[in-house]
Amino acid sequence: MENVFQKRLERHHDELRWLYMELYQNDDMFAELCSQMYEYYTQRAQQLKTMDKAREEEPGWYKKNDILGMMMYIDNYAGNLKGVEEKLDYLEECQVNYIHLMPFLDTPKGRSDGGYAVSDFRNVQPALGTMEDLESLTQACHKKGMNVCMDFVMNHTSEDHEWAVRARRGEGEYMSRYFFFSDHSIPAEYEKTVPQVFPTTAPGNFTWLQEAGHFVMTTFYPYQWDLNYRNPRVFNEMVYNFLFLANKGIDVMRIDAVPYIWKELGTSCRNLPQVHTIVRMMRMICEIVCPGVLLLGEVVMEPEKVVPYFGTVEKPECHMLYNVTTMASTWHTVATRDIRLLKLQMDIVGGLPKEYVFLNYLRCHDDIGWGLDYQWLMQFGIGEVSHKKYLNDFLTGTIPESFGRGELYNSDPSSGDARLCGTTASLCGIEKAAYEKNEPALEQAVQLDLMLHAYMLTQSGIPVIYSGDEIGQENDYTYHKDPDRWGDSRYLHRGKFRWDLEEKRAEKGTVQEKLFHGIGKLEQIRKENPVFNTDADVWTFDTLDDSVLGIIRRCKEQKLAALFNFSEYQKVVQLEQEGETYTDLISGKKITGREVNIAAYGVYWLLKD
Repeated sequence: MENVFQKRLERHHDELRWLYMELYQNDDMFAELCSQMYEYYTQRAQQLKTMDKAREEEPGWYKKNDILGMMMYIDNYAGNLKGVEEKLDYLEECQVNYIHLMPFLDTPKGRSDGGYAVSDFRNVQPALGTMEDLESLTQACHKKGMNVCMDFVMNHTSEDHEWAVRARRGEGEYMSRYFFFSDHSIPAEYEKTVPQVFPTTAPGNFTWLQEAGHFVMTTFYPYQWDLNYRNPRVFNEMVYNFLFLANKGIDVMRIDAVPYIWKELGTSCRNLPQVHTIVRMMRMICEIVCPGVLLLGEVVMEPEKVVPYFGTVEKPECHMLYNVTTMASTWHTVATRDIRLLKLQMDIVGGLPKEYVFLNYLRCHDDIGWGLDYQWLMQFGIGEVSHKKYLNDFLTGTIPESFGRGELYNSDPSSGDARLCGTTASLCGIEKAAYEKNEPALEQAVQLDLMLHAYMLTQSGIPVIYSGDEIGQENDYTYHKDPDRWGDSRYLHRGKFRWDLEEKRAEKGTVQEKLFHGIGKLEQIRKENPVFNTDADVWTFDTLDDSVLGIIRRCKEQKLAALFNFSEYQKVVQLEQEGETYTDLISGKKITGREVNIAAYGVYWLLKD
């Protein structure tokens, strides 16, 4: 057992020490880190070590086309951790083998930011269960071949965390774990170069603590105190928390707010080189102690700033990253019926090394931010401010022709900037059509929903469904009456899972039946065809219609031409090449010739015969 650890440590020791000393110049703290790594390795359960060994022998295990994810809030989905364990059969029926449990560590009521203000990294929120319940759930998942993902919040702690409580009392050891300043002179210098994350709901990057007589850095919300990673004690202790949680059976650690981890005066405090040093060290620590665990980076930025977080082939950092730009571009395309920006985005992602694995999704727990390529859009006379307004107006149903039913998030009247919230079903028009009892519109909305899921499943990487999307769950407006949530419109799409609707998936002709079985069929096709493998070559082609996206996937002998109609009109479009015969994997129909008729919001997965 010790030999296994020592071999892994020897493989990475020199680089790990070099990087650690580059940041901290502290031999004693590095020695402590290595000693604690061994302790966590010895504490790791044998079944997890066995899984580690298997994954070491097949390092690309997570890149297969049979992995399908689903993200969920534990309380909304099944009440608590035990409830989730009881519902694993349903997830199996959804063909899900990767479940992302949204934040469940202990947080203060009313100041939790959806679970991202952690007050104790070693305890579960009491209402959700215990660490023993978590271990029981991960063991049950592993027996079913399911992987479990959790959020690891590295950038900050809650103001109720023990460190913060002691820092507030003036204990220097704990004040040094945050950014404390006795007057506003240095915070004022930071404010000159550091952008605000929430300029309307939480302006500024510092909070004055009256009882402590100090300012503390709070990039996100006043109750979330930024950790000072210049202090090696902070890095070491957070690594120990990470390994403690990994030993509970977690397979994927989603590192929250990665770009913000390192702070430097005179910079934007985003994407600094030291962040990559920290992530690289964490990758090596994983490969030494728990090589079966993957790092998922939450980097909500444009592709050129996202890609560096993969590291290099020789010195990798994150195993996976979110494909956030494509998600935003997808909803832009829904609102505009113009695929050109999405086509550009697909070509950028398709041109990246195949080692890079993205998580693809239509919706998640967060808002939709319109971080689009406005410089590129400007060639069509599209300005940033006016376009953001149009997208938000369309998807909130403000303009007559729209079908979306979203709500704005963090709206800033002075700049006109705002983000968007809403479930996939409500943004696709299912809510509006059902309310108006408009059957043709409802049919079209369901078709749009299915087409978008087919598009997500066509992208390379790991598709992740937001819990409830598989049954067309609509917006939940009850948050307006909740004093702890009414000010955060993200709870619009964070509603409780509707088990009453889930029961309708067996009723022929219901929205739930059409979506559940329609999405399930697409997932099954994806699993059965190697052309959907991550290592396939992917490129777009011109369909000669700016509302229909054409994508080619080629893997060895298989070639797939995928078509997606983002308009409400039937179209006649061109395939990439003439004289080829295809079979549509979805309908089973044969397609011959270059011209193809595609229905409103239609989709084809055309496999070359």
